[in-house]
Amino acid sequence: MTTDTPRLSPAFTRILVLLFVSVFINYIDRSNLSIAAPLIKDELGISASQLGILLSAFFWTYSSCQLLSGWLVDHYDVKWVFAAGFLVWSSATALTSKVHTLLALLLVRIALGIGESVAYPGYSKILATHCLERRRGLANSILAAGLALGPSFGLLFGGTLVARFGWRPFFLGLGLVSLLWLLPWLRWMPAAGIGTYGHKKTGPGMREILREQSAWGTCIGLFCGNYFLYFMVTWLPFYLVRERNFSMTRMAKVGGAFFLLAAFSASACGWLSDRWIASGASPSLVRKTFVVTGVVTAGIFLLCTVIATTKLAVVFLMLTGFALGASTSNLWAITQRLAGKQAVGRWCGIQLFIGNSSGIVSPAVAGYLLDRTGQFFWPFLIVSFVLWMGALSWIFIVGPVEPVDWAPKEHLQTSLLEAQPVK
Repeated sequence: MTTDTPRLSPAFTRILVLLFVSVFINYIDRSNLSIAAPLIKDELGISASQLGILLSAFFWTYSSCQLLSGWLVDHYDVKWVFAAGFLVWSSATALTSKVHTLLALLLVRIALGIGESVAYPGYSKILATHCLERRRGLANSILAAGLALGPSFGLLFGGTLVARFGWRPFFLGLGLVSLLWLLPWLRWMPAAGIGTYGHKKTGPGMREILREQSAWGTCIGLFCGNYFLYFMVTWLPFYLVRERNFSMTRMAKVGGAFFLLAAFSASACGWLSDRWIASGASPSLVRKTFVVTGVVTAGIFLLCTVIATTKLAVVFLMLTGFALGASTSNLWAITQRLAGKQAVGRWCGIQLFIGNSSGIVSPAVAGYLLDRTGQFFWPFLIVSFVLWMGALSWIFIVGPVEPVDWAPKEHLQTSLLEAQPVK
């Protein structure tokens, strides 16, 4: 049985550290092309339209493969599925340094999307299986911190490394160093025979999950949240330089601070949410309070950013970063509680398939409006509106955050990772 201890077990803590490092690498790898985009455009002699296609290529396979990845982690050992995906995406990053044509670069970005598609279904499968409900706020917030620190590192240090050593050594070094992550993962992560995978052949199917109103609520909520996230990842540097006339150095500092603050906020809010639940509050109230408050205030602060003077805009931008962290700290804890061990992989696959399609829409809509109006007010307004629609989805469509009673019920063993007593 799972021991009701106040802390995470040492075995699970090691796994959580590895997951944090993996999501940190994940978000550097998916955003590094944006850092090197000007150099790649000049070297390969491609047009702005071709560069736009290249930047969006990652999301073609990343979004479409989520359904398959969710199914895989529910039917096969997540240890090996995740390791295979990590190997593919790190190898694709390293191979990027060797390509010399647009087609080859397009193919490695497509491979990167395939590999990274296993990440979030894998994270949720591991946390739903090996982490108690009242500890998932902290566990998920640590992953959310890695999500924010990846782009922050890219802005603060990636640009400097590319400027000094060139984009090819940067990609090669990042990909090869990342592969070292597999060594502790293969050693520390228990295989299926040790963990909780007695339900491989059973559980609800995709159609049964889609019949749940709460599943659609989480899908819409993630789409709206990611619409905001991908807008900030792709357009924030451009906005600061062109709209606010920041230098590249100041842009890097302000943009990096935005994501650093999001990482701090995610960690703090995750810890606070678990303390709140431990005091007797319901997980439904706690998880939704953090997510909804985060997305509502993010929309407000983002809109204030675009209409304020430059000095105040920086203040509101930092507040937006704090709100981003608050919203992401408990988002996946909601899905993990609703779906349970039986269905969390497939549920996350569906949610990520719909949610990450915003990565195709958000940058394109912002670019179109910028061309038409010549200013960022309308793109910022639309992002704020989408965030508020997401809040309504979390409140009314998701409903109470209680585990879905899948039929037939299955007997599930307890994870040995969390079963170890803490001395």
